[in-house]
Amino acid sequence: MRGFVNQVAQLHNAHHDWPDLTNIMTTQKLVDARGRITPGLMEHPVDTINYLDYDLRTVMDKPRTRLARHWRFNQFQFVSAMAPGWVFGLAIVDLNLVGNGFFYLFDFESGQMFEHSFLQPLARNTTIEPYPERGHARFRKGDLSMAIEPATGGRNVRVSGPGNIRVDLELRDTEQPLRLVSPAGYNGWVFTRKSAGLTVDGEVRLGDVVWRCDESTRGSIDWSCGFMRRETAWNWASLAGVADNGVSVGLNLAAGVNETGMTENALWLDGRRILLGPARFEFDRYQPGADWRVTTDDGRVDLRFVPAGARREKLNAWVIASNFRQFVGTFQGTVADENGKKIPVNGLRGLMEDHFARW
Repeated sequence: MRGFVNQVAQLHNAHHDWPDLTNIMTTQKLVDARGRITPGLMEHPVDTINYLDYDLRTVMDKPRTRLARHWRFNQFQFVSAMAPGWVFGLAIVDLNLVGNGFFYLFDFESGQMFEHSFLQPLARNTTIEPYPERGHARFRKGDLSMAIEPATGGRNVRVSGPGNIRVDLELRDTEQPLRLVSPAGYNGWVFTRKSAGLTVDGEVRLGDVVWRCDESTRGSIDWSCGFMRRETAWNWASLAGVADNGVSVGLNLAAGVNETGMTENALWLDGRRILLGPARFEFDRYQPGADWRVTTDDGRVDLRFVPAGARREKLNAWVIASNFRQFVGTFQGTVADENGKKIPVNGLRGLMEDHFARW
């Protein structure tokens, strides 16, 4: 297929306490001089997503213009913080035709979902820099501002808005994130950089109520972009917390994102990444309060998910559409390390998602 070089890089599994990117080889540009990408798992950080250099074509193999490449490119960032009593999520989305910034907090004690979502036509005041390791993401509408900023060893999350809305979080990243480039559709592609089970410091203030991170709070980071399929649908699971044995656990599972056999499925135990097989999601789409089950074909994950709250959004605006359901809840079951040793997951908080999108 034109636009691809069929090579798959193997992941490097060295582990240290903190990432030192100055000593790690970096891929300067994702797209090479011939306008191609290399699908597969990536060993090293990528400095720049130079998507305008990609040889994007129509399904009849006609080269697309630079302007068309600009409008076809989508990107988003999502971060979360998960504690025993609450879950916080925030996203900045740039679809060119529209920008979206949202954040929410679900409080398990009260059962309340505190949610704020904003749209910007033509993605005004929406910026996601094309640098996975060092780029800023910002969204602004009126007096509301949101930012995901690079920091030494991680990301800082900032929100400021009317009504005494203040978010100040620091997520400390792992040395072993998952980086994947996968084909999408006829000759598109998606790049993603994900990590979970991350230490989180800081607080979320909404009005007069404050939720503070403690030693059990863990989080996740999702940085994704690409020339995505025109219509796509997926299920996604994310978990971050501390198991009963004191191990930090992070989990990312997805199904439907890739049709090529590649997966973005990974488990992190104390920052150590373990690649997982394909995931299977069992749920009833039309009974949203019912339990879910998610497993992986390699037997490393077997979890039940009990929803407690949900964020829903339906948008049908001609050329773009979204049917989005993201559930906050509790996981029970087991995950297994690289030696097959099972680790009980008892009451860790996390997310499940069922999503259709037309970009």
